[in-house]
Amino acid sequence: MAMNSLKDIYVDQLQDIYSACKQSLAVTRKLHEAAKHDELKSALADAAKGIETGMSDIETLCGNHNVDPNGEHCKGMEGLVAEARSHALEEDFGDDDVRDAMIVTQYQRMAHYAIAGYGCLLAFAKRIEAKDDIAILEKCLQSGYDGDRRFTEIATSGVNRDAAA
Repeated sequence: MAMNSLKDIYVDQLQDIYSACKQSLAVTRKLHEAAKHDELKSALADAAKGIETGMSDIETLCGNHNVDPNGEHCKGMEGLVAEARSHALEEDFGDDDVRDAMIVTQYQRMAHYAIAGYGCLLAFAKRIEAKDDIAILEKCLQSGYDGDRRFTEIATSGVNRDAAA
């Protein structure tokens, strides 16, 4: 598809974030399985549900614009997922607390990528006056921020302390 307008970019990026969500969902589930810290496990389970909700929301938005959400492959998230697998799942750890600290690190990198994507989409939706999309994207972006703050709190109040011990 030729990029001739901001709306073309917007639609492309809807598909891109859908791909990013799909990729991050699979590894988030694996991170959940590997985590030992109870709060971290709970946060990862909730994060997976949040990603699923975001995917459903993006499917709705793509439908509103008559495009298939599967029309793009996000190479950025592909790299972040590969990093998460390599550093948090395949690496040898002598201590579960240390692995949990790495899980938080890798999850938050993926989350920050999604936050950036949702923020750009929201800005585009406002500029092209896609009024029906704005509230959905605001919700998705806020969910990303809320999740990020939760992971930061888990890291700073327990996981990092335990890993340093």
